[in-house]
Amino acid sequence: MRNLTIEPFVATALLLAALASNGNAYAQGAPQAIMEKRTDVVQLASGYRASKLSGADVYNRNKDAIGTLDDLIVSPGGGRGTYAILSVGGFLGMGKHLVAVPFNDLQIENRRIVLPDATKKSLAALPEFKYAPE
Repeated sequence: MRNLTIEPFVATALLLAALASNGNAYAQGAPQAIMEKRTDVVQLASGYRASKLSGADVYNRNKDAIGTLDDLIVSPGGGRGTYAILSVGGFLGMGKHLVAVPFNDLQIENRRIVLPDATKKSLAALPEFKYAPE
């Protein structure tokens, strides 16, 4: 009986020791290096929560409403950055057209999202964004 309680403990200890010695973490069997980086929390706290931006109207520099921020897409690995998915056209959600624009092109001024040089027509001319099937 005593060996049964010691074996799981020993196995767990060996696994933890192996992970600690390599500096790698394993998720679904694939090794992943873990890097710690300090974050400036004061600067981060002055940012914008995605949940608060979703559904917000988007304006151009003439203060014309040109669409709605529908979603944010963060590319894997940070290669291409973040994209804002805008809903343009349509009425009451019917016939809307989704387009992707780089999030860095948006400006947030006085709690208002601005895409300075865009118009409804220029956004509608962009290729339609479609989500990849899950």
